[in-house]
Amino acid sequence: MKNLIIIGGSDAGISAALRSREIDPEIEPTLIIADRYPNFSICGLPFYLSGEVTDWRNLAHRTKEEIEQAGIRLVMDHRAETIDPKKKLVQVVDTDGKTRELHYDKLVIGTGAESIKPNIKGMDLPGVFLLRWMDDSFAVHAWLTEHHPQSALVVGGGYIGMEMADALILRGLSVTVVEFASTVLTTVDEILGEKVAAELERHGVNVATGVGIESIEASGKSLTVKGSKGFSTNADMVLVAVGCRPSATLAAGAGIETGLKGAIKVNRRMETNVPDIYAAGDCVETWHNLLKKYTYLPLGTTAHKQGRIAGENAAGGNREFAGSLGTQAVKIFDLVAARTGLRDSEARDEGFDPFTDYFETWDHKVYYPGAEKIIIRITGDRNTHRLLGAQILGHYKSEISKRVDIVAAALFSNLTVEQLSDLDLSYTPPLSSPWDPIQMAAQAWTKNCGVSVR
Repeated sequence: MKNLIIIGGSDAGISAALRSREIDPEIEPTLIIADRYPNFSICGLPFYLSGEVTDWRNLAHRTKEEIEQAGIRLVMDHRAETIDPKKKLVQVVDTDGKTRELHYDKLVIGTGAESIKPNIKGMDLPGVFLLRWMDDSFAVHAWLTEHHPQSALVVGGGYIGMEMADALILRGLSVTVVEFASTVLTTVDEILGEKVAAELERHGVNVATGVGIESIEASGKSLTVKGSKGFSTNADMVLVAVGCRPSATLAAGAGIETGLKGAIKVNRRMETNVPDIYAAGDCVETWHNLLKKYTYLPLGTTAHKQGRIAGENAAGGNREFAGSLGTQAVKIFDLVAARTGLRDSEARDEGFDPFTDYFETWDHKVYYPGAEKIIIRITGDRNTHRLLGAQILGHYKSEISKRVDIVAAALFSNLTVEQLSDLDLSYTPPLSSPWDPIQMAAQAWTKNCGVSVR
């Protein structure tokens, strides 16, 4: 029987464990977890803090008992300290500082990523928080319930920053978002980022862009936050959400190669350069399906897929990770912003000759009540008309995430923009039009591109 050890109990780790059992029911994988929260939805933390998810326990995809019933052994509150590939040993330490060694035949590393802690004076002051793991959310929740803050400042206009601005407004706080770039949500084009900023402001969020935070100082019971361009404001709490970096120190210490942004290098079987050691999730480089090369794209959906591949191959299978397109969606108050594939600037950097078209229409037939405007930006190559990506912005009831999924599926199939228009998509007046907005946007791209296919 293979002795499979998996380090990390989040998306990649649990997927690897479950898949290994499906491939070989004789395997009893051991999951080493640094905390006591295996298989919890980290993506759901903003919704717990907003109060929309009333009990943090509901964020568990599976309970501890359900995981163990699936034949997975849990070693919780243990942190992996070292890996010895020659002896095939993992040294772990518990919360009391006691160490022990666990032997493996196959090992999967799913250590995830860690929040970037920027070099800002005052980051360690009470009332200043990062947000990535369950314990982070408990600290924020305790501050909200025990200190009853009236105002909050969010540093960073990315996904977590946007969701937490929404969450804190729902909690009744006055919220300011500060972003170093010229617009919030830099994963989409500036014209869409500006519309997201307008949505924030419509719900009472103060937005400051082009500002770098330089210091946080205690000022009585509040915090004074100062930045570039003379920015200065007071807040009762500060949330810093400026991105993440791969947690790969453990792997590097075992002689495992790292690459982009310090992420673990893997092949498409999720194998590292060290025999019998696999890695998956936010700690690894990711094969990009369109570019056919590795990049760093930390996403929960990707971590699940990579973990499944790692678990299958560790159990004797032979499967390759199909790759990611960076398909993402985020809800910000009444809006959803989504993207997949490449934006215009990204495509140009990769040697394409891109054209990106702006198209606006209704999400369903306008004569049916409740129609909402939807904005679609299709990117394709001028010369070949190859579809390269899309960005979509619209009301959260307008099936934005599912419409971007249509484009993602088309990208996986290497379709041209015209072929996107050819797809057989469903229609009923309350939900769409005879030509879905995605198809109308593709037709507009073809018309406005003005270049014949070679």
